[in-house]
Amino acid sequence: MAAPLEVPEPAGEPALVRPGEAIQSRSLRQIAWMRLKRDRVAIAGGCVVLLLIAAALLAPLLVGWFGHPPTQFQETLVDPDLQVPKGAFGGISADNLLGVEPVNGRDLFSRVLYGSRISLLIAFLATALSVVLGTVLGVVAGYFGGWADTLISRTMDVFLAFPLLLFAIALAGVVPDHAFGFSGDSLRVGLLIFIIGFFSWPYIGRIIRGQTLSLREREFVDAARSLGARGPYILFRELLPNLAAPILVYSTLLIPANVLFEAALSFLGVGIRPPTPTWGGMLADAAHYYQIDPEFMLVPGLAIFVTVLSFNLFGDGLRDALDPRAR
Repeated sequence: MAAPLEVPEPAGEPALVRPGEAIQSRSLRQIAWMRLKRDRVAIAGGCVVLLLIAAALLAPLLVGWFGHPPTQFQETLVDPDLQVPKGAFGGISADNLLGVEPVNGRDLFSRVLYGSRISLLIAFLATALSVVLGTVLGVVAGYFGGWADTLISRTMDVFLAFPLLLFAIALAGVVPDHAFGFSGDSLRVGLLIFIIGFFSWPYIGRIIRGQTLSLREREFVDAARSLGARGPYILFRELLPNLAAPILVYSTLLIPANVLFEAALSFLGVGIRPPTPTWGGMLADAAHYYQIDPEFMLVPGLAIFVTVLSFNLFGDGLRDALDPRAR
């Protein structure tokens, strides 16, 4: 009896299944992770995102090791005549890794780190609020249809018709420093989370509604109905697990948009009040000194740029991994 032919493996590509080995099944999560690992750009963006989150959480510890408190004045590091940092590159030194601010000499390293805590906190919580509202209302509108769909869809249209930035400026500007039992930074953070999150839910609501309209006609939903499953069971056990991928992808793309939104509000003076450091507030202060100290504007600008770019790269890679047909 002739020996079976052995097909050589392509160079550099190991065989998925070797002779004598059983074929192992892979879950959708494992397949998505394998696709994501092959996207080096997305992995690099995800690593930068993790570093940013770790730096924000460990900001007090890092500032204690490598910097000075973010509100501490260091006038001796500023030229009294020109009101600019002494030395080259904005006063960069071993004690001030990113230099100091003009006029007052506050440490830019510590202010950028503490500003990341504000920006990421507001972005994450506002995204969570908009995702929860958009998912719940989008699923209800898409699955039940009828008057519920009409009411929720027209409400989305009304919210989308608002000029969100102008409305946020007006609303944040009229709220006093003491309201609803809160004051100071806690009031401003809660207000920005509400404004950004509550008025952004229609964007994800439309996406979830469209996905739900498609999923409710699938065979597994018909099978659940034929077995006597009611609406709540189908919503939470059949539809929501299949909506996890678009929810996760859209969330990663919504976070950088909210970072920019918070920075814009702080830049315009209706966000977090000074002297609490924020990236947008630092850019607003740097606008008066960019001609004599461009490094003052470069540091918070790069912080915003790197954060938004990293989230977008990771979100694009995650979308391709979870839905390869969208490539």
